[in-house]
Amino acid sequence: QVQLVESGGGLVQAGGSLRLSCAASRRTLSRYNMGWFRQAPGKEREFVTVISWNGESTYYTDSVKGRFTISRDNALNTVYLQMNSLKPEDTAVYSCNAGVDILSRAPGYYWGQGTQVTVSS
Repeated sequence: QVQLVESGGGLVQAGGSLRLSCAASRRTLSRYNMGWFRQAPGKEREFVTVISWNGESTYYTDSVKGRFTISRDNALNTVYLQMNSLKPEDTAVYSCNAGVDILSRAPGYYWGQGTQVTVSS
């Protein structure tokens, strides 16, 4: 079983930056495609980004392209989401997920508890 713990969320002004981390315990992340999803109040959860198990491929939803960067350090068992030029519409609970399907963007079985990101205008 994989346990995922996110950190790094918070309150930031529009145009600012945050870096989210997702650390795993109990099992190595190196075999999993890892992704970030977000859910804003009153909206469905949506895919944000995914990185392949070896870090060679990354994909982003259109609304964050050029602003967000996903990366991973398998030696540290951690995945990161660097978020720049944040907008109020990025406000959501961000959750990492292990086992994302690269083609369909469907989430895998393992979720973190989520971290709140709030962007003020």
